[in-house]
Amino acid sequence: MSIEDNTRPIEPGIVTDFAGRMSYGSYLALDELLGAQRPLSVPEHHDEMLFIIQHQTSELWIKLLLHELRSARERLMADDLGTALKRIARVKHIQETLTQQWSVLATLTPTEYAQFRGSLANASGFQSHQYRAVEFILGNKNAKVLTVFESDPAARQVLADLLDEPSLYDEFLRFLHRQGHPVPASVLERDVTKAYTFTPELVPVFTAIYDSADENWRVYEACEELVDLEDNFQFWRFRHLRTVQRTIGMKRGTGGSSGVGFLQRALDLTFFPELFAVRTEIGR
Repeated sequence: MSIEDNTRPIEPGIVTDFAGRMSYGSYLALDELLGAQRPLSVPEHHDEMLFIIQHQTSELWIKLLLHELRSARERLMADDLGTALKRIARVKHIQETLTQQWSVLATLTPTEYAQFRGSLANASGFQSHQYRAVEFILGNKNAKVLTVFESDPAARQVLADLLDEPSLYDEFLRFLHRQGHPVPASVLERDVTKAYTFTPELVPVFTAIYDSADENWRVYEACEELVDLEDNFQFWRFRHLRTVQRTIGMKRGTGGSSGVGFLQRALDLTFFPELFAVRTEIGR
């Protein structure tokens, strides 16, 4: 069928009658999804829609992050490193999308945001239980965070469960142990409800892996994939900080935090410290 008058004809086989049939909109629950943007500013401020959609889409991507990270952890437990790496590769692409989204929110000027910021009351990204869940599954756990979710039992339970479970890194280190690498018993038996902290005795284990990369290629590759994952997370944190700084300066956050200062301190948090420490040892 040719194009005439710059109009593409509808092909005869295209379904147009959706009475009693699954449609694109019904499959994706678009009525519900697209009806979830409810600005509260009065009169409604044009830019509040941007602010809401930015955060709602971020939550959707974070939901997928958790889905993939849980699966990656599960595959490590089953000694299926290949599938775990496939999941982590997808996580990295999602992270890049999340980081790029900050450039859209950064088009919101301080003057524009100030005109509807009051509508947020105490709502803050600090209260995103999914974001905290990602931190938990990557090993940066903090039981005190659960107090923020006392009024949301379902969200609190998600975090409580992850608090009690080994992190992705815990399972990777256990996988290494099962593969014959001399992971210290103190690491294998650590209290997984605590944030993972640097273990010097683990650095020689990774040094041996990196020094014999050809013999340990899949594990070596996995180490680099985890480094990418942490780098991407830090890029996201930094982009968040800079977007907040350019939008509200040094004001306090709506959730009560110090704002930029609080976000700055997050850059000192780490997930896989030995994978960065080993770089100092390579080639010595």
